[in-house]
Amino acid sequence: MLTFRHTNLALLLALLALAGWDVYRQVPWWGYALVVFVYSLVVFYGVYFIQSGFFIKTIFRGSGDARAIALTFDDGPSAAYTPRVLDILKEQGAPATFFCIGRNIAGNEALIERITREGHLIGNHSFTHAVWFDLFPARKIAAELQQTDRAIEALTGRRPAWFRPPFGVINPLVRDAVRLTGHRIVGWNIRSYDTVINDKQTLMQRLMRRLSPGAIVLLHDHGKKTVELLPDFIRAVRAQGYAIVPLDQLIGDRPYI
Repeated sequence: MLTFRHTNLALLLALLALAGWDVYRQVPWWGYALVVFVYSLVVFYGVYFIQSGFFIKTIFRGSGDARAIALTFDDGPSAAYTPRVLDILKEQGAPATFFCIGRNIAGNEALIERITREGHLIGNHSFTHAVWFDLFPARKIAAELQQTDRAIEALTGRRPAWFRPPFGVINPLVRDAVRLTGHRIVGWNIRSYDTVINDKQTLMQRLMRRLSPGAIVLLHDHGKKTVELLPDFIRAVRAQGYAIVPLDQLIGDRPYI
């Protein structure tokens, strides 16, 4: 398996090999540059593709044994849109998991309570979701996770076991923070891009093309496009013979500590 440790070892061996070759035959500067460039590409892949498990093991899909998927929503709770998402899920009888930003909870406590009361799960999505979150010191990242945990636990009585990194970015700092807090990283294998794609039909086609048994679907509960898409998407998923199940059932992992 391609991991950060294995990649660092490969880099070291490649540089040593070049240095050894350089003793007998001069190696051009671009030879070293090429090795470092390839190394950088691999690390970039590991940082930005949560499915890679490059730095730490991640959960990003179910086993695929059953024709079932799970819905997840990031970045809430949103006073404007989370209630509408919850209404649709209730009407459709569909369970979901909400990865909440800690600072969005203040003023939206009733939404956290409603999410739990209606049988949905809650995960941790950091406290600030800052642009530079993944460059914070590991202890600061850990403090954010713990702050969000406390806010959720104060309202639900349960502390989330799952953490979804902002933007899906993982690096050694995020890895070390998660090791400090004991969270398990839960990603996705179908990204809707519902915060970027404006056309509902394009969104629907993207999601349905990628549908597969065990899929974890990433959506957001803070925008009009998702609210407009959601009822049709749920119906289309079921028309294809898929069940929408709770995330803990799909991945066989406990959601709370």
